[in-house]
Amino acid sequence: MENVAPIAARMLIGSVCQHPGSSTYKAETVLYARSDAPACHHCCVGDDHDGGNDIFIYRGGRAPWRVTRVRIDKSVEVIEVDAFRDCKHLVHVETHDGIRRVGLRTFANCKLLRQINLPSAVEIGKYAFYGCGNLESVEFGDKLETIRRGAFEGCISIKYLKLPSVITIEIGAFSKCKALTDIEFSERLETIEPRAFYDCDRLERITVPLKRDLFVYDEFEHDTQFGKCEQLTTVNIVGGIHKTVSSLHMDSWRTEMVEEINRINQVLPIIPADDKADEIQQWMDSVIDKMDHYKAEHYRYVKEAVSLLELALWKTKFDEKEDSSAEGRAKKAKIDVESARKEKRITCGADMVIKNVLPFLQLK
Repeated sequence: MENVAPIAARMLIGSVCQHPGSSTYKAETVLYARSDAPACHHCCVGDDHDGGNDIFIYRGGRAPWRVTRVRIDKSVEVIEVDAFRDCKHLVHVETHDGIRRVGLRTFANCKLLRQINLPSAVEIGKYAFYGCGNLESVEFGDKLETIRRGAFEGCISIKYLKLPSVITIEIGAFSKCKALTDIEFSERLETIEPRAFYDCDRLERITVPLKRDLFVYDEFEHDTQFGKCEQLTTVNIVGGIHKTVSSLHMDSWRTEMVEEINRINQVLPIIPADDKADEIQQWMDSVIDKMDHYKAEHYRYVKEAVSLLELALWKTKFDEKEDSSAEGRAKKAKIDVESARKEKRITCGADMVIKNVLPFLQLK
């Protein structure tokens, strides 16, 4: 037999490296490598400092089928297409903060994978975690912008999602996530495409920004964003809307806005699942329209109040500085009216009021 040395139990029994130029091959169910040749640069094994178990160091390409524990090398910024697809024994993946993108079907059907942390990922590719039935914990940082089509479809163990920076959720991204109950987005969210949460039959609450055209419709997609989500009954708004409402000038305006904001959670429980996305969007448009109207009215009242304050300050200054002499009155009569007003606005402090008070009273 040719001079070979087993790659200790560190390389998984029954694994075969499939990378071009690799010096490893299978012999009697144990992976061997020529002792006089380097192993494939992709297939490196390191030590697990916690318990002596070996970890596969991923540097690119396709990982061995029976890999169980993986460390993504710091040189990797993109985890490639199909890198760990159908690795049904994979239970642990150690990532780093330099990973920018997870490719097409990267971890699809990794049935035993329970947790993934992607603090710097900008994009999760199509079907990246499709069918990862035991995936419970998914953590993202503040850089993730796009979750592609079907990325987490069929991840039936995810219960909660917090997506602090996501802008776009594509078609079916979280469809059939049967355990999902709560989703929290940020103000950055702009688009939720059809079937995004289709058949998430335990979904109860979503937190979204108040925006027009948040829900996108596609003539080729018959299912809506929340199709079969019968339990969805609560919509919370993220952003400064509540602070704006509390700053409105009139009590009646504040009361009406609060009632309109709360209306969705009164009607949503009785709306059929297929119509929930449309109902939420119509409600958002209504809230935005009312808010724009009352903000305009608020600004009109504030301008009137500031004008009255300016006149009061101006009059006070005139009373204090009125020249009792005939000569003084004669001089005042010759001063241009507009010039006089400009001067008095400065000397009486009204100019400072308009500059600083009016912007402070405006609504955002």
